[in-house]
Amino acid sequence: MDELEQGLLMQPWAWLQLAENSLLAKAYITKKGYALLVSDLQQVWHEQVDSSVVSQRAKELNKRLTAPPEAFLCHLDDLLRPLLKDAAHPGEATFSCDRVAEALILRVRSELSGLPFYWHFHCIQASPSLVSQHLIRPLMCMSLALQGHVRELTALLRMKDLEIQEYQETGATLSRGRLKTEPFEENSFLEQFMLEKLPEACSLGDGKPFVTNLQSLYVAVTKQEVQAAQKLQGCGETQTSSSTSPQGTDNQVLNQPEQPVSAAPALSAPEHQATTASDPVQKPQLSKLKRKKPRGLFS
Repeated sequence: MDELEQGLLMQPWAWLQLAENSLLAKAYITKKGYALLVSDLQQVWHEQVDSSVVSQRAKELNKRLTAPPEAFLCHLDDLLRPLLKDAAHPGEATFSCDRVAEALILRVRSELSGLPFYWHFHCIQASPSLVSQHLIRPLMCMSLALQGHVRELTALLRMKDLEIQEYQETGATLSRGRLKTEPFEENSFLEQFMLEKLPEACSLGDGKPFVTNLQSLYVAVTKQEVQAAQKLQGCGETQTSSSTSPQGTDNQVLNQPEQPVSAAPALSAPEHQATTASDPVQKPQLSKLKRKKPRGLFS
């Protein structure tokens, strides 16, 4: 993931009410570009552009304004930040959205240096992988985290019941009878919750309860996802660098040309000496020669 993708993933969702459209949105803006994600709980739209696209679009929409793309990106950040922080007070800018075919266009109107400033966010349908990254995986992780939270609270309630039981066995009594509670039974509690509280808890509506109550957990979960991805990427790079040198050595050995093998290789003088010195010492065998008697004149 690049900087924009990581930054967008770790941003909380905001709830927007633009005319008759209730939307969930999140954005991340830097000097190099911006990324925007919008959903109406039926579809998800996305746009990510760099500074070159920002410069070209600014020229098309604001012919009287001349500024570097960094200035336009900074102004867009100033316009979107109040809207995403507090939709009831979006600042001086005016926002509206239109759906064109499968795209969503978010229109912005404000002022920059005393001149009208216009901007259009052209959001297309998000890919399945992007929806999984920003919604499916974080929501599954949040469910597991909440389940662990419930498990810890259940264990704490059981410890409290044991503590109260010990107080009662030692003769302690309540001064206010209305504070008396029954020992906690997990199964009966879950059954009662499913029958009485679950319909109210699952009333998602336009998504506002999700934004209001669970964004701190959502941000914590997405930060954990980014850190895990960075750690995995770092381990992969380390393994790649460590496996490069032995592989290179092996390739050098394998790529060496084969030397022709002769039937009886000749040894050089040092090798011959070394070989002879390492062999067991053998006494030279001398052949016995018969001496011939000299023949004289009288033999």
